[in-house]
Amino acid sequence: MLELSHVSKCLGKKQVLKDVSLQIEDGSILGLIGPNGAGKSTLLRMIAGVYRCDGGRITLDGERVFDHREAKSQILFISDDPFQFFHATLREMKAFYAQWYELDEALYYQYLQMFQLDERKLLKQFSKGMKRQAFILLGLAAQPRYLLLDEAFDGLDPLMRRHFKHVIAQRIADRQMSVVMASHDLKEMEGLCDHFMMLEGGCLRYSGDMQETLGQVHRIQLAFAQEVQPEWFAQLDVVTMNIKSRVVNLYVRGDVERIKEYLKTYKPLVMEILPVNLEELFIQEVMHQKEVRR
Repeated sequence: MLELSHVSKCLGKKQVLKDVSLQIEDGSILGLIGPNGAGKSTLLRMIAGVYRCDGGRITLDGERVFDHREAKSQILFISDDPFQFFHATLREMKAFYAQWYELDEALYYQYLQMFQLDERKLLKQFSKGMKRQAFILLGLAAQPRYLLLDEAFDGLDPLMRRHFKHVIAQRIADRQMSVVMASHDLKEMEGLCDHFMMLEGGCLRYSGDMQETLGQVHRIQLAFAQEVQPEWFAQLDVVTMNIKSRVVNLYVRGDVERIKEYLKTYKPLVMEILPVNLEELFIQEVMHQKEVRR
């Protein structure tokens, strides 16, 4: 198991991460979300052992990743701008990866055919999307225990995204590989990830099972015969609230049946409860944190 315990990091004088703790189980897909500058890329580099923790520790099966070569060999990080030799072909990058990981050539050629890439072509001649496909191909064929992806879907067309999600699910089923991915494409993340964590201002604001968490946050639209008073909702775990005269829109955490029964005591004329997706949750949580800091 990969574990982050009270992890902090400064880059120069800037505190990028503050007291982040998390456990990443084998065979899981963790979505890492947050606004620009939240610390997502830095956290991925720390998990991979590229950066040392300034505070706390990151361990794989009890061994500190940064100080342990064997732990690092089980983790592969693909950044949003992956490293490549300037005049390297895909075939030559395959040979380079094979020096560090147990690269499966049969898988490599299977994915090469799926993504329809020319392994003899210089990577610098690839388009952005083709280059992303090439490094995903290498990452999957290398068979790491933990695959870390920064901006996982960037540059992939809809068909390639479909192939990507299929092979990710296949590798998890076959080898219990775990994936940690950062992306701004929250719709794709919601459909693929079983867990997520939200970073904001370098802090872990939210984490948990994807579907369970979304099932505990509700968008509620209400209309009343009289002017709405904010104190009516003080007993609820309100994420955000927007009141316009006799109409209110709420994002609320908690058991939906208990929330409904509570709201009925104020005799609303209209009460509509709508499902919440990951993008809405992200937006409302960021807005909530901004309000808290005011």
